[in-house]
Amino acid sequence: MKMTRKYKFIMYSILVLFSLYFLFPFIWALITALKTEGEVFSFPPKFIPDVPLFSNFMDAWNSQPFGTYFKNSMIVTVLTTIGQLISCSLVAYGFARYDFKYKNFLFILLLSTMMIPWDVTMIPLYMEFNLFGWINTLKPLIIPAFFGSAYNIFLLRQFLMNIPKDLENAARIDGANEFQIFYKIFLPIMKAPLTLIAVLNIILVWNDYLGPLIYLNDQSKYTMALGLASFQGVHELQIIPIMAMTLVMIIPPVIVFAFAQKYIVEGISGSIK
Repeated sequence: MKMTRKYKFIMYSILVLFSLYFLFPFIWALITALKTEGEVFSFPPKFIPDVPLFSNFMDAWNSQPFGTYFKNSMIVTVLTTIGQLISCSLVAYGFARYDFKYKNFLFILLLSTMMIPWDVTMIPLYMEFNLFGWINTLKPLIIPAFFGSAYNIFLLRQFLMNIPKDLENAARIDGANEFQIFYKIFLPIMKAPLTLIAVLNIILVWNDYLGPLIYLNDQSKYTMALGLASFQGVHELQIIPIMAMTLVMIIPPVIVFAFAQKYIVEGISGSIK
């Protein structure tokens, strides 16, 4: 019993140390956001500000139309997540539960798209979206999500392959059509991997900088990532607003992750099997 307690104490101590190591950048950002300009550039560096200035957060928020940026980021993130969940679940269900001609070839072709870097397709995509008249709109950031993602389709397909065929055969005998089988039986079963895909997509899209930078020109269309980057100029770096808005920006993904972590663990374990 004593060895067990000692072992637990050592393990928890190691975990606490690692947690502090990974949390230190966020703690430093919070403390920096509460400093004055003089305290930020003081030497030797001052860790704790004399008087914490919580007004720095409001000043940074009001310095630019971050309300508009936040709304645009929410629109893009929510719609792309919905698009990924709908398209990837349907395609993965087809690959996992149906037999059709050239299925394996098409699946390999789908996986091969994961080997193509986004940098290679960046210019052709821009030319295509420009031909559609989508430049300087949110459409290039939203509509491609409704055509699925190879990684997400692969993850869902591997999960669905482990479900026995007897489940859907029994539903067909009871008179359920194909859509009812997918909607009422398989969608509830896929709750764990779908939650995992949703969280991964939220984190990716919410923090995306390069996509909005390429397709958006009007400030009223900017996302949070572009608004945050605007604090960094050629001859000036506004450290306090950057730290303040960085902390504000990471709050929504952290909240989503905190509520979905149970299903994320289930989704990872299910995909590994």
